[in-house]
Amino acid sequence: MMQDWNTYRETLISRVGDFAKLSPDVLRGLHAIESSATKTGRLEPKIHELIALAVAVTTRCDGCIAVHAKKAVELGASNEEIAEALGTAIALNAGAALTYTARVFDTIDALPK
Repeated sequence: MMQDWNTYRETLISRVGDFAKLSPDVLRGLHAIESSATKTGRLEPKIHELIALAVAVTTRCDGCIAVHAKKAVELGASNEEIAEALGTAIALNAGAALTYTARVFDTIDALPK
């Protein structure tokens, strides 16, 4: 069964609001980090959201996917642009797995003989 992403996103935002009441400094800190990434203005907001979506996929964060997919579409990202960004995430994940495969063999080679 497919996830109801709109309900999920709304519930998540509500729960984050609940957490913010309990720990407002953490949310202020997160907001400071998020807003600092866009302060230079060198990348347009849509590009930031495409990057966020690619990172969300590589970190397997459903909440991030729900929030940033909506923002990307609101900022005019097309399905083709989103697919290209996600294709990069897929390629990087496969490359990362290959790189970490080499680390496994490095570890095995370092075992006492």
